[in-house]
Amino acid sequence: MRASWRKFPRLEALLAGVLNQTILTVLLNLELEFALDFLIEYGLFLAKIATFVVATVVLLSIVFAMSQKNKNAGERGHLEVTQLNELFEDMRDAMKSAVMDEAVYKAEFKQQQKDKQKKAKELKKASKKAAKNGLEESVEAPKPRVFVVNFNGNITASAVTHLREEITAMLSLATEKDEIVVRLESGGGLVHSYGLASSQLDRIRKRNIPLTVCVDKVAASGGYMMACVADKILAAPFAILGSIGVVAQLPNFHKVLKKHDVDYELLTAGEYKRTLTMFGENTDSGREKFLEELQDTHDLFKEFVSQHRPQVDIEKIATGEVWYGLRAVDVALVDELQTSDEYLVTRAETADVYEVAYVLKKKFHERLGFAAEESIDRLLLRWWDRVTNNSNRMM
Repeated sequence: MRASWRKFPRLEALLAGVLNQTILTVLLNLELEFALDFLIEYGLFLAKIATFVVATVVLLSIVFAMSQKNKNAGERGHLEVTQLNELFEDMRDAMKSAVMDEAVYKAEFKQQQKDKQKKAKELKKASKKAAKNGLEESVEAPKPRVFVVNFNGNITASAVTHLREEITAMLSLATEKDEIVVRLESGGGLVHSYGLASSQLDRIRKRNIPLTVCVDKVAASGGYMMACVADKILAAPFAILGSIGVVAQLPNFHKVLKKHDVDYELLTAGEYKRTLTMFGENTDSGREKFLEELQDTHDLFKEFVSQHRPQVDIEKIATGEVWYGLRAVDVALVDELQTSDEYLVTRAETADVYEVAYVLKKKFHERLGFAAEESIDRLLLRWWDRVTNNSNRMM
């Protein structure tokens, strides 16, 4: 006998529902599997494309850099000259526009523009008249000029590469009526490197052009060797100056090598070709000679400072100590307490102030390297801040 499902409508409906649910589940699983497969394949495709693009860019960069190597071998940088008077005026106008009544500001601005145009016409007319009469100088005496350069020194004084070009450019135009200002920041470094940097500033003194050095943060050791060349040294109240001394240090691993039965041989021609060594056994005579050389360098440093700043008591200040600006005035390391900003804003009232910078154009791989370096620095600083904040919360 065959039973008819029609006689059991509820059972039929239940079986149909189960069948439909099963079919739906199977279809959904198939669609999900298909979607996952599609996403995996698409992701792999994108990864291949990205890899190809990156590899192509790197390869083209290498080829381009190699092709440009010989071309740019003799390429030099360029000078960038910025008139600070205009910069200060723009800052003042921005403040006026923010705090003054709009109508008053517009009226004052229009009057300033009229005065500038009138003065420019008068100057042009006077110049034409002077040229017509064969006069070498204009009727109106030109304003004095102040040239500003920045020197941010590291241990090797690598900024001297730009400084020498900037000084050469300024000396081609500056006269005894002008002034050169160096904004100096350096904690010192290698003797020969800062000796060269000081010699570059001495070129200005030899041309009898007034030289002013402004120290906002630090000019110590080799940094002060540069600063003392100036006719006038200005410093912020808490800037650090001095450290007129010489230091040298190196580790010695001789005992470690000896403990592990490692021999180290140092062969020289000349009794004092090598006085102290990191791996060999140092002798008393070698130490004595090394100290003698340090003392001679210190004596040269003292003579250099005394020559350029005879007003200082060299034996008092050449102890390796440092002074803050407030105290540095008392020992004649500094002439006045004043920040570079204050000094330049004041000079801009009576002189044309120009900032001079020698700039080297960075190549693609250099810009890429600097960008990566800055990103790493930001990441490290961010993590350091987090660690520091966490430590502060735990205290």
